[in-house]
Amino acid sequence: MVSLRMRGEREASDERILGGGEFVERVVEEVEERMKETLRWRKRVMDLKTLLEEVTRREGLEEGEVKGRSRREPVVRGRKFFCQVAVRKLGYTGATVARFLGMTTSSVNRMARLEEMTGLDTWDK
Repeated sequence: MVSLRMRGEREASDERILGGGEFVERVVEEVEERMKETLRWRKRVMDLKTLLEEVTRREGLEEGEVKGRSRREPVVRGRKFFCQVAVRKLGYTGATVARFLGMTTSSVNRMARLEEMTGLDTWDK
């Protein structure tokens, strides 16, 4: 049995990834695609104040309500939407969003992870 190197054949590899050449190529392509997506959003990241204004306008809420401690269902839904857009789409850290809203980081991250993302797919700002 002759090794690939002795035969002069090359296979994609990366010391961080265990697997054959096709697998490595697929993983690298997926990572590059995610990076492009992230960079596309980061190029046009709006600040949190502008995002809050947009979310409150869309949801018919007051900024103070979203930043406050209200547990009314429409306010919680708006707050959750704000966290999801800020963290998942715009790339802000949970800690940054938490400081802005006056919440704990774990609460922001939990809201951002929730699967129900009403309107998040259509968010294009």
